Amino acid sequence: MDKKWITIKEVALNNNCPECYNTNGLQLTFKQQFIETSLYKSITNETTQEIFCNTCNTDIFPVMWTDDIERVFAYQQKAFTPKKASTKLKKKAWLLISTFSLLIIIGIVLAVFINKTG
Repeated sequence: MDKKWITIKEVALNNNCPECYNTNGLQLTFKQQFIETSLYKSITNETTQEIFCNTCNTDIFPVMWTDDIERVFAYQQKAFTPKKASTKLKKKAWLLISTFSLLIIIGIVLAVFINKTG
């Protein structure tokens, strides 16, 4: 199983970076978990967010946030709408389902045929 995080929304923030104090380097990114196996692809309800400063190349963790960053983050989080959780079966899964269904139907037909002749 391969779990990935796909970027759903990126927002440039005009707040001061707590590390370098630059006002045009902060970027808020919202991500949603994507799972891929050999049988299906799925987008889950699990989301994450991160703030990164492109000027000083620093992850800005919540303990470093100023009141201004917290307010902007709260606003952006309310405005964020994640993708709807969904699952899509791959060809391999459909092949297994159809083969299994066909075997069940053949088994039922054979059982009925044997009961009528025996």
